[in-house]
Amino acid sequence: MCPSPAIFAACFLAVGILVLSEFAWSKEVSPHLSIPSAGWINYTTMTGFFLQDDPTTNASTFDYTTTNLGLINRTYPTDSPRSKRKLTQWEKFEDYVTYLNRHSARNVEYKVLYMGRHGEGYHNVAEAFYGTPAWDCYWSELDGNGTVSWDDARITPLGVTQAEVAHNFWVNSLKNAGIPAPQSYYTSPLSRCLETAKLTFSGLELPHKQPFIPIVKELLREALGVHTCDCRSSKSYIHDTYPSYLFEPGFAENDPLWLPNVRESNSQQVVRLTKLLDDVFTHDDRTWISFTSHSGSIGAILKAIGHRPFSLRTGAVTPVFVKAEWMKGNKPTSSIEPGTAPPTCTSNPTPSPTP
Repeated sequence: MCPSPAIFAACFLAVGILVLSEFAWSKEVSPHLSIPSAGWINYTTMTGFFLQDDPTTNASTFDYTTTNLGLINRTYPTDSPRSKRKLTQWEKFEDYVTYLNRHSARNVEYKVLYMGRHGEGYHNVAEAFYGTPAWDCYWSELDGNGTVSWDDARITPLGVTQAEVAHNFWVNSLKNAGIPAPQSYYTSPLSRCLETAKLTFSGLELPHKQPFIPIVKELLREALGVHTCDCRSSKSYIHDTYPSYLFEPGFAENDPLWLPNVRESNSQQVVRLTKLLDDVFTHDDRTWISFTSHSGSIGAILKAIGHRPFSLRTGAVTPVFVKAEWMKGNKPTSSIEPGTAPPTCTSNPTPSPTP
């Protein structure tokens, strides 16, 4: 259950930011790593491998399904002319990533993140119908409009179709392109992501030791506060609806982070998603990782790893090749903007009929 308006915005940092460091789960630390007892992780994007990190790639027209997820056709230092069969681009890339992890310094690790945005939700339809100004100052604070509900927004029929497109992409890419299957799956606790992950990955022919059993991660969610579409359902509801999904330790029964009267800032969101990356890179020794989340959280991850901005349409997927380096000492400080109160409407937000 989301907190009532009686909760004051001053609680936001205490509940919405400081508590984040408590979320972790118990996969083994990568065995080759030497992690300082005190320090921080520096993330960088390995460029030259995916079209999405090329400044000339237009995000608004990019189609991951027709471009091999953006993997660039290229050679690698690990290519062997003595190979008994012709390797696909994904198989060559996988060999190279494996080589880097085996030969990297003990404080360095490489992972490939498959980041999928949820299929279209009813909140997306409402914002498009009413316009962003009216959505932000009025409609986003309501549970719905009497015809359509968007609190913890579910996906629309189009959203289902978009997730099925992603499923079919994985079917074909696993069978014909040699794409490495995700070894770990993480999902936002919001309903639109839980359902998108299910529709995307259920029923795939996956390696026996890499089944689709996602971990529900509190930090992977959309920007916190004000918008009811971003307030999650209870843990009991999620478990009853998706009984095969697992929860990270400490996952609360009711939403501990959403507040009705303050919206998380972009810089706060980057801090939160960096904590998510710290958790995954420190506790998960797998290399090929799936995140099912949101435009805002994906954008924050891209910011945290030094990737150029790359917006995703609903249902789209983008990969990133990430280098993590454990550093000693204190992390350089950066400016963090506070959360903001909901905007005030400057014109009547309800002149039009409901969608």
